[in-house]
Amino acid sequence: MTTAQEQRTTGELKALTEQAGRDLEDASALEILQWAVDTFGSKFCVTSSMEDAVVAHLASRVLKGVDVVFLDTGYHFPETIGTRDAVAAVMDANVITLTPRQTVAEQDAEYGPKLYDRDPDLCCALRKVKPLEEGLKGYQAWATGLRRDESPTRANTPVVGWDEKRQKVKISPIARWTQDDVDAYVAEHGVLTNPLLMDGYASVGCAPCTRRVLEGEDARAGRWAGRAKTECGLHG
Repeated sequence: MTTAQEQRTTGELKALTEQAGRDLEDASALEILQWAVDTFGSKFCVTSSMEDAVVAHLASRVLKGVDVVFLDTGYHFPETIGTRDAVAAVMDANVITLTPRQTVAEQDAEYGPKLYDRDPDLCCALRKVKPLEEGLKGYQAWATGLRRDESPTRANTPVVGWDEKRQKVKISPIARWTQDDVDAYVAEHGVLTNPLLMDGYASVGCAPCTRRVLEGEDARAGRWAGRAKTECGLHG
């Protein structure tokens, strides 16, 4: 890592972001990730929910041993943990698992059981948002698998944007991809995917707050079904 990269100010990072967002709007996912690696080096990481390993796989083609950050909330399906373990075993990536400050049992003792039912926003804040905030402190930029076609709330996702909450550059290299693009990439490269995607789940989160989707529903409809909530807070 060069001194210049280490010493970038928030203003410089924002300017970089605005320029890249314009320049890379029509670039391929690999070109976007190459820019990220060239620009941020080891100050760049990928985050993955282990719904699939598409972005991690793309990034590993650009940077061998790329950091892939996974949040273990304590509420994941066994299939999700299995996908993480498989990615760590077979992909040229450094899988880093973040955990909340409290175990589920400790959270239950302090807040009462099934906080996800009574106050899902607080549960997400404790088990996702805060751990990620801590885990990203050493990075200037992070990549996500957000896609514009997933839901109305994600329709304007920039390929390179500014994460105001964390004061970091947020990169969504497959923002312009469709589900067909994802499926084609998975098939072509044999990318690991969560087995639940073959069992009626279109988006995989914590087990208590995720259900299978019905025909005609968007990919995020199975998350916090029956609530106004559509995002966990990691993405705004």
